Amino acid sequence: AARGQLAAVNGREAAPNDYMVQLLRIWDAIDARYETELSPRTRALLEAYADGIGHYAALHPEQVQPGFTPVSGRDVVAGFSHKMPLFFGVGRVLGELVAEEDEGPRPPPRAAAAGSNAFAVAPSRSADGRTRLLVNSHQPWEGPVAWYEVHLHSEEGWDMVGGVFPGSPVVLHGHNRNLGWAHTVNAPDLIDVYALEVHPQDPERYRFDGVWRRVEVRPAPIRVKLLGPFYWTFQREVWWSLHGPVLRGPRGTHAIRYAGWGDLRIVEQWYRMNKARDFAEWKEAMGVAALPMFNTVYADRVGNIYYVYNARLPLRAEGYDWSSPVPGNTSETLWTDYLPFDELPQVEAPPSGFVQSCNSSPYQTTLGPGNPQPGDFAANLGIERKMTNRSLRALELLGSDESISAVEFERYKFDMAYSRGSDVGRLVEEILEAPVSEDPLVRDAVEVLRAWDLRTDPDNRSAAIGVLSIQPVLTATGPGGRRAEAPELMQSLARVARALLEAHGRIDVPWREVNRLRRGELDLGLGGGPDVLHAVYGGELRDGRVAGRAGDCYVLLVEWGPDGVSSRSIHQYGSATLDERSRHYADQAPLFVQRELKPVWMDLADIRAHLEREYRPGEEIVR
Repeated sequence: AARGQLAAVNGREAAPNDYMVQLLRIWDAIDARYETELSPRTRALLEAYADGIGHYAALHPEQVQPGFTPVSGRDVVAGFSHKMPLFFGVGRVLGELVAEEDEGPRPPPRAAAAGSNAFAVAPSRSADGRTRLLVNSHQPWEGPVAWYEVHLHSEEGWDMVGGVFPGSPVVLHGHNRNLGWAHTVNAPDLIDVYALEVHPQDPERYRFDGVWRRVEVRPAPIRVKLLGPFYWTFQREVWWSLHGPVLRGPRGTHAIRYAGWGDLRIVEQWYRMNKARDFAEWKEAMGVAALPMFNTVYADRVGNIYYVYNARLPLRAEGYDWSSPVPGNTSETLWTDYLPFDELPQVEAPPSGFVQSCNSSPYQTTLGPGNPQPGDFAANLGIERKMTNRSLRALELLGSDESISAVEFERYKFDMAYSRGSDVGRLVEEILEAPVSEDPLVRDAVEVLRAWDLRTDPDNRSAAIGVLSIQPVLTATGPGGRRAEAPELMQSLARVARALLEAHGRIDVPWREVNRLRRGELDLGLGGGPDVLHAVYGGELRDGRVAGRAGDCYVLLVEWGPDGVSSRSIHQYGSATLDERSRHYADQAPLFVQRELKPVWMDLADIRAHLEREYRPGEEIVR
C-alpha cells in the first residue's frame, strides 16, 4: 500500500490507494529527505527492521507477494507517511472533491468513532502515593491498525512495553522504566481545500497573486491485477500546485494542503520518546513536533503528570471560512507556519492531581484550575469542543474520588455507564417524553427503557434496547450535527424491539446475549458498549446479536512507586493477531470479556520464568 502497488495484489478496488500515493508525492519526500532529515541512529533502526522483514520473507516465501522483497528502511518510513494522513482524513477529503454531489461545507473534523481513553493520576490524588497511567486506545480489532503488544529491550537503554501497529519499529504508546504515555485520537483541522482559478483557455494554468502559473503534470501508471496471471497498467496523471496535490472534479479544480506533508521525522520522534529517561527528555522529543495529531497523556516515576493537545495546527489568515474551499489565487491563504508546540493547549501538574483524555475538548481535561482556556486559541485552529460520554464519566469518576486506589483506578477504566449529561442520556429522556405509541410492542420497549440505569453491564436487561436504538441515531446525526427528531428515535426503537423479539422471544434480553466477541470458534458474551469507558463497538444487528469489531483492545494499566514500575495488560484476542493455527489466536479473549488483566514482566528473570519459546533470527521458526 505504501509503495502504491496495492492494486497489483488486490485488484481495481485498491487503485485509488495507488493513485493517492502518487498524488501525494509520498516517495518524492522520502527520496529527497531520508538521508538528511533522519538521524543515523534512526536510519540504522529502520534498516534493521527492514532486514528483519526480509529475513522472515526469505524463511516463508509462501507468505510473500512476488516483488515484495527487498525491503528497505525507506519502505518502513513510507508506511508512516502513507498511514498518518489517512488518520486525519485526507482520503475522505480527496473523495469529496471528486464526488458527483456537493455535500456543502466540510463538517468539523471528528475523532474516530471508536475513540480512545487515557488517564493519569498523580501521587497527590492516589491512595498510596503512586503514580498511575491508563493506556487505552480504541482501534479496530482486525486489520492494519489493530494493536499487538511488544516488549523491546536493548543493551543501550531501550526497555519499552506497549502497543504497536504492523510496520512500526518503535512502540507507539506504553511505558519504559521511568515514564509512559498514552495517545488518544483528536480532531484538529489539518487539511485545507483551495479553489483554483483556472485559465479559461488552458486547464493546466492557475492564477496566483496575479500571475498565471502552470501545474506540474506527471504520468501516474497504476498496475492492476485483473484475473489469474493477467494485469493491466492504467495510465493516469497527477497534478501539483504551489498549494499541494490538485484534483479536477465535477465542481472545479481544487488543491489540498495538509499539515506535516513530507516530514519523515514521525518515527524519529517516537523513537526518542521511547528512549527518554525523564520528563525533560520526553518533552524535548515531543517538541520535534513531527507527529501531526493525537492527544497525549504522560506520567512518570517521580510523579509528573501532563496532557497536551498535540497537533501541527496551521496558522491561517483570518476572514476566511476554512470549512469550505478558500480562494487559491492569493498568497494570503497559503499558510506555511504552525502554532509552536509550547503554545498548544496543555495541562501540567494540575492542582486536581489528575488528567483525562477521551477524544474530547482539551478545555475540560481536568477539574478546577489548570485547564486551557478557549479564548486563548483562535477559532480557525479548529480545536474541538465536543465532550464524549467517556470524558464526562472520567471527570465524574476521577473528580469525585480524592484518594484513588489501584482497585478503583481499574474499576473506573472498565466503567460501563452513560452519564446523565451525555447524548445517550438526553435521547433516553426524549423517548420517555414522546407521545404514547399505538404499537403495543413499542410501548413495552419504552417501559424497558424507562427501567434502564444507563449501564451496559453484561446482565443488564435494558441495555440492548437502549444502546441498539439510540446509537444508530447518534451515528446518523453526528457530533454537533442536526438534532434527532422523536419519530426517528421511535422508529429505531420499534426496529430493534422487533429484531430482539424475533431472535430471543423477548425484548428485555441480557446484554451479554446480544453483545458478542467472536474469534475463531469462540463466541463470548460481553459487557460494555459504544462510548462507555469499557468501549465495545459492534457491527450490524443480525439474528438479534452484534459482534464486537472495535473499541477496547490493547489495555495497559501502569503504576510507579518506591519499588519501581509495574503494569498489567490485556488484548481482546491474543498475541497471534493473524495466525489462526496458533493457540494464542484467541487465548486472551476469555480474560478480556471478564475485564481481567495479565501481568507484564519487565525483568529478565520473570520473563524466563514464564517463557514459552525462545527464538533467534536465523533459526527456523517452530510453531
